[in-house]
Amino acid sequence: MPQIKKIAVALLVAFAGTDSVTALAETKIAPTITTANAEFVYKYLLGEIAGQRGEPTLASQLFLDLAQQTRDPRLAERAARAAVYANQPGIALQASTLWAELDPNSLEAQQASSQLLVVSGNLNQAKPHIQKLLAKEDTRANGFLYLNSLLANQKDKAEVLSAITEFAKPYPNLPEAHFAIAQAALIADKPNIAKSELNIANRLRPDWEMAAQMQGQMLLKESPEKAIAFYQGFLKQYPKANDVRLTYAKLLVNQKRYAEAKPEFVKLVESSNGSAEISAVVGLLSLESEDYVMADKYFQQSISSGFKDPDQLYSYLGRSAERQKEDAKALTWYDKIQPGEHFLDGRLSAANVIARSKNVDAAIKMLDEVDGLTPEQQITVIQNEANMLAQVKRNQESFDLMDKAIGNWPDSTDLIYDHAMAAERVGKYEIMEAQLRKLIKLKPDFAAAYNALGYSLADRNVKLNEAQSLLETAVKLAPDDHYMLDSLGWVHYRLGNLNKAAEYLRKAYEIQADPEIAAHLGEVLWKQGLTEEAKKLWASALKDFPENDVLLATTKKFNS
Repeated sequence: MPQIKKIAVALLVAFAGTDSVTALAETKIAPTITTANAEFVYKYLLGEIAGQRGEPTLASQLFLDLAQQTRDPRLAERAARAAVYANQPGIALQASTLWAELDPNSLEAQQASSQLLVVSGNLNQAKPHIQKLLAKEDTRANGFLYLNSLLANQKDKAEVLSAITEFAKPYPNLPEAHFAIAQAALIADKPNIAKSELNIANRLRPDWEMAAQMQGQMLLKESPEKAIAFYQGFLKQYPKANDVRLTYAKLLVNQKRYAEAKPEFVKLVESSNGSAEISAVVGLLSLESEDYVMADKYFQQSISSGFKDPDQLYSYLGRSAERQKEDAKALTWYDKIQPGEHFLDGRLSAANVIARSKNVDAAIKMLDEVDGLTPEQQITVIQNEANMLAQVKRNQESFDLMDKAIGNWPDSTDLIYDHAMAAERVGKYEIMEAQLRKLIKLKPDFAAAYNALGYSLADRNVKLNEAQSLLETAVKLAPDDHYMLDSLGWVHYRLGNLNKAAEYLRKAYEIQADPEIAAHLGEVLWKQGLTEEAKKLWASALKDFPENDVLLATTKKFNS
């Protein structure tokens, strides 16, 4: 009870204050409550208690009732906020409209009322409130930039364009007004109007980055080259336009023009006093372009500047060290990765380094000691261990590991596939076929399963009609996958369809110059009588892949 008394005293003082007297005197409708009488105190306290006890709907209703009776804008504001919190748009609309009426100088009241009117579909009723927002010179420019967001949910985009054009009419020399029209015109699919209004905005404010970015986006729809040329010209004229430079640099990355993008990001780093995020981007671009010294510099600079996810950068630094043949340094970076999102990836990367620099057993031992893994993570570890064993031709051990794992997780589609591949490597074709057929039933859109089974049948020269059907399904599911195309070409070779085989194999090799595809295509060419082309293809592939078993076996077979 003492707390309620304190609230009541504070309330009496506040309500009797000069501000509320002035506010009441300025309203057109006379209030029915002008003092903190018993009814007022009761409803106010009841509203406070309702809000404290998690009943915002009741609180909003009580405060709105009081606001209507007292004509006090502060109570209308309380009612509006409580109604929004309670997700009561009807009460919120009434309260915010009353708030804007009682306090016409409140920018927040005008924003709230206009937004709620627009959301309710009453664009015409919202117009006077929006016009009041735009009438204030100090907030007018930002008001126009806010308009399209405010009206984003209106279904009639032409009506929105018409309304914004109407709002902008009194301000012909305000670039933000023309920019708002241009935005609305783009949304309404009126590109000519958008271009015209954007040109006016640019003439009024030629160095405006927001308008430049919009113009670049419009040009990008025509062609990336036009957008790139525009950004280059703008940056030449306004070299400190960092927002435009960032947009330009991202566009270059999207176009895979990494060498051109990197110096732009470097300029951004220099101008932003070593922004952690931009430094990380420069590091990634440097890593992509194999400039490892610069990659290391900017990754470490980003970490020093407080990058929010340093473990991700430790992973990149480890990768950079690996590519520089510095395995010890790579392990140092991977060991810095803390338990969390990137921890297991770091352990797997470290295991690959250990397997390469020491031995597979040491790598597997390290992975087996990683604790606290989810079942999905345990499966990932087992898959990687089996793969490491397979890479050093310890195929039986790889199969045994997968065979044990499949007993624990018999319906894991990833494990079923890897178990099948491990079975094939040790010649257990019945297990391989059974697992792949099971996988196809469990996951009928898993293209790799159709491909693996179809290719195995074709390579062993058995059940060729079924193999063709399986591989045609694989290609339908993944039409641009070079492995699938290679397999389909190979089954056509087995069936004696040399022209069809060559067609698929050439297409596969164009997508990816893989050594096994080169071996298959060369064999088909040889059978077609194109022996010189086959030899040339094999020689070229051997330069890049001198140790590939399939390629070596094929060239030996035909050159012996």
